[in-house]
Amino acid sequence: MYEQVSHSTLNDILLRLAPEIESKDLQHFYIRLGANFYAIYTLFHQLYGHRPDFKEQLYILTKTLALSYIERTDTLKALDLKREKAHDWFLHQHWVGYAVYCKEFAENLTGLKQRLSYLQELGINMLHIMPILECPPDKNDGGYAVKNFRKIDPEVGTLEDLDALVTNMQTREMLLVLDVVVNHTSDQHAWAIAAKEGDAYYQDYFHVFDDRKIPDVYEETMPEIFPETAPGNFTWNADMGKWVMTVFNHYQWDLNYKNPAVFIEMVDIILFWANKGADIVRLDAVAFLWKKMGSQSQNEREAHLILQLMKDCCQVTAPGALFIAEAIVAPVEVTKYFGEDAINAKECEIAYNATLMALLWDAVATKNAKLLNHGIKGIPDKLERATWLNYIRCHDDIGLGFDDKDIVLAGYEPKAHRKFILDYFTGVHPDSNARGIPFGHNLKNGDARIAGSLASLAGLEAALEINDEAAIHASIRVIVLLHSVIMSFGGIPLIYYGDAIGMLNDASYLTHDAKKEDARWIHRPTMHWANALERKVIGTVQYQIFTTLKKMIAIRKEIDAFADHNNRELLDVDNPHVFAYSRFSLVDTKARILVLCNFDTQPQQVVITHLQKKGFLMQASVKDAFSSETILLDQPHIEIPALGFCWLNT
Repeated sequence: MYEQVSHSTLNDILLRLAPEIESKDLQHFYIRLGANFYAIYTLFHQLYGHRPDFKEQLYILTKTLALSYIERTDTLKALDLKREKAHDWFLHQHWVGYAVYCKEFAENLTGLKQRLSYLQELGINMLHIMPILECPPDKNDGGYAVKNFRKIDPEVGTLEDLDALVTNMQTREMLLVLDVVVNHTSDQHAWAIAAKEGDAYYQDYFHVFDDRKIPDVYEETMPEIFPETAPGNFTWNADMGKWVMTVFNHYQWDLNYKNPAVFIEMVDIILFWANKGADIVRLDAVAFLWKKMGSQSQNEREAHLILQLMKDCCQVTAPGALFIAEAIVAPVEVTKYFGEDAINAKECEIAYNATLMALLWDAVATKNAKLLNHGIKGIPDKLERATWLNYIRCHDDIGLGFDDKDIVLAGYEPKAHRKFILDYFTGVHPDSNARGIPFGHNLKNGDARIAGSLASLAGLEAALEINDEAAIHASIRVIVLLHSVIMSFGGIPLIYYGDAIGMLNDASYLTHDAKKEDARWIHRPTMHWANALERKVIGTVQYQIFTTLKKMIAIRKEIDAFADHNNRELLDVDNPHVFAYSRFSLVDTKARILVLCNFDTQPQQVVITHLQKKGFLMQASVKDAFSSETILLDQPHIEIPALGFCWLNT
């Protein structure tokens, strides 16, 4: 869009910048900069236009974008052009993700490169490597307290090792996802060290205060993220003689995005890793980017402006790179991280579907889909060029972020129901065989979240302890059922490392000083490669899970209807135990998949005429795309096995 003030400013910037970049081939950079500059100018002005150094900071930002483009390899520039032409490439059902901690999964980046064949065997083509940047050895929050944003943890490897991994992954047509922690740094980062030494310039990179007056006002409305281990949101720093905002842990200093220098630094860091070959950058803790007194300092409008601006900047320099929003917030808030008032995503193309994850675990505990059905309806529609990351487990805890209204509609009392779910998955409830543990217990209100591996939460650990074949079989069915949903629901399924071979809780973290106070390490185990070999032994637990998921992934990739184009319809089948939805193909509009999931431990029936009224099952028989079985429709019901599912071609 042409707008005189912004483009006059752009002309001034380019004239000043010309001596540094005029000898470079910047055709595509200039085209993208011209197309995006009005938006960049407008957003930057909304955030920082009141500052006397506004134009100087805008010049520095534009120079940063240009220099990053110059550093981008020809291979990545060609990929940018390819993805611009196929702009919805990531919505394809072909993609299946996998998340790992590098050290725990493969010791280092070289070891990870050697394990890519394992992932490819399973059908994985998108690898999320959890944070690998340099952190302090002890106070590191599992990689989220970054000491150096441009250096890899020496125990994991070097930038050269990452280059070798990226080259290998590109040969295999696998996507790479890397983390950038945009909300905070370690208190041992160079910026924080300079702030401690009294440098006012770097103190302005953080939220620092001489006394408790302003922090106390913030505390009136800000919740505590880790009330057990890090109560409050501010920490006194004796070296600096000031209070500093530390929302997560006392050693993680929140960045001050009211300072444009901070924004420019973080954009430069994002582009650095995009230039290193990250196809997707996962932006951590995006809901917390803007702090405002009198609010929870989450999901503020300015946080969205920052993300929109980051996206516009990335589209100038590295348009082939996507953003994942790590925003574990209420359903009505999470879709805003795709962007609002636009058809295409203007913030992050991908967001975690934490609501679906939590609702699935509720269905496992209650053995019905009542809350699941109500809760899913509460998720607003996503934008066209955006998608969900659907997962069962991840490195983080399970929060019970259900809407109270949905809990009531499902027939439960909210507080009592949350307590039941917590008791169920921590093994307190008498009918539970789960082996989770509470995390983040808040003594003030009794709330807590849940830690534990997928297999242990699904009952496999307890079943193996007593060698109960029926219980082992049931827990495997739970694991498979949950994966059937994330594979078919619409979005990119993300498998957590170890889940494909049924790895259990690992309590060894209790012997590690840097981990023992964080219960989430119980589901961040060292990969058991000896157990992984059992995936090739017929009849083992590992074989049953791995081969089933491998088959599921392969079939998913063949079904056009599983691409994510807002092509899903939730269905009411008048059976509270069954979660039902249809997916339809945009390639062949007559092709539809009817998904039926039974969360009960007993077989359940769905009335065929009920579905026929909705236009399904009008033929004499249907084929299950997963089992390949043909189901005759000469009976009044379709029966779904206990903890079973079907993908019916209809």
